[in-house]
Amino acid sequence: MFAVTTMVRFPTAFTILFGLIVVVAALTWVIPAGQYQRAYNEVLGKEAPVPGTYVEVPPNPQGIGAVLMAPIAGLYDPATGTANAIDVAVFVLVIGGFLAVVTKTGAIDAGIGRLLTALRGREILMIPILMTAFAAGGTSYGMAEESLAFYAIVLPVFIRAGYDAITGVAVIMLGAGIGTLGSTFNAFATVVGSNAAAVPFTDGLPLRVLILVLCLAAGIWFVMRYARRVKLDPARSVVADQRDDNIAHFLKRTEAATALPEFTPVRGVILVLFGVTFAVMLYGVIALGWWMGQMSALFLGMSILTYAAAKFDHVTRMDEQTFVETFVGGARDLLGVALIIGVARGIVVVMDAGKITDTILHAREAALGGLAPVAFINRMLLNQTLLSFLVPSSSGLAVLSMPILAPLADFAGVARSLVVTAYQSANGWVNLFNPTFAVVMGGLAIGRVSYNRWLRFLWPLLLVLAVIVVAALSVAAMSSGPPPRPTPSAASPG
Repeated sequence: MFAVTTMVRFPTAFTILFGLIVVVAALTWVIPAGQYQRAYNEVLGKEAPVPGTYVEVPPNPQGIGAVLMAPIAGLYDPATGTANAIDVAVFVLVIGGFLAVVTKTGAIDAGIGRLLTALRGREILMIPILMTAFAAGGTSYGMAEESLAFYAIVLPVFIRAGYDAITGVAVIMLGAGIGTLGSTFNAFATVVGSNAAAVPFTDGLPLRVLILVLCLAAGIWFVMRYARRVKLDPARSVVADQRDDNIAHFLKRTEAATALPEFTPVRGVILVLFGVTFAVMLYGVIALGWWMGQMSALFLGMSILTYAAAKFDHVTRMDEQTFVETFVGGARDLLGVALIIGVARGIVVVMDAGKITDTILHAREAALGGLAPVAFINRMLLNQTLLSFLVPSSSGLAVLSMPILAPLADFAGVARSLVVTAYQSANGWVNLFNPTFAVVMGGLAIGRVSYNRWLRFLWPLLLVLAVIVVAALSVAAMSSGPPPRPTPSAASPG
């Protein structure tokens, strides 16, 4: 008799989302079809459901053909010619190529190396500087997996300076993570979420900047306080029993093995171009009315400009073939993100076609419609926190939840942008310690920090960050005031 061991693996996000398409299609045969009347809402600048106008309509159940078409129609509806999410998917691919080209030049690594050299002997100052730099990556493009490459660079520096492994891990993981929590124009959180909520991603920008600044300040204070305590008394380190082993492990590498790229004038120019790209994007969106097409063109153009600048230095120079392969490789790395946007949007396509979207909204309106704005936004924050454990991907959670949850804000008298902010804050907060998030577990593994010790170190800061987010959302909900209530048109529902 032989024992058979089977490893059960959790399904991928694609399988889960496609399964949800099947479930939603089945529900169109069960849930009564219905629609709200629509009217122009001045706050949204578009038509929105009118509370109290829901009526049942003839059903339109969806079959296997609709299920198979849903992921395609989620990106582009061939029946109507409507570009549902194809523009967002293209933007994700182009920004992936841009980031790959900048990374290929070594400019970011060289910048970090220049900073570490300049602050030798004053390593405590690296904490606010590096956490701010990683937060900039988090708030602008959702820096996550990219941060894993920096652990081997940063950890030996902190340990050599008398700190511990958790200090180095916290600088990287909390810096990038808090930046993502306070995303301002993150393509994979703010932009995707706002697009799914049918609002410009610049709506709610001041509040997100405030959350970013307050949370980052709290994080820097927390890590610096811990680092000073550990340096004065190494026994107070959460990983004090690993001190000798960590010193042997992280400092056994030769200087040559941990050498960083040389910081050259050309790499400095490339870093400036990198920052200018995001500044121009913000200006274009706010002042010039740009959207996905123009932003994609900007990142494509800046990729070419980075390639041209790199040619002026033999260290960064790449030929045309290398440039194209690097750009395409970066886009390929984000192909899964681009496709998952279409698959997730397909859920809404099936719901809309089956005319059950408004029925679900009507049920949630009954459950949440009586809540005051502050209670509503905090209930939304709790919902997104729970969902984030199941769907750690910021883009996946955005396209899955925003089309259903954001319209509920219309009934509660708050701006949809607040729901987007609640979603990304909850997702960013959970992903600071989410055991299903590969970036957390990978970073802890590199830093040789067990998960339970990370929680012991982190929990006080988690409470502080939660208080900041709840307070910011609550004040914003109180001050936003109810939107103008639209008047239903005489036209038939829909």
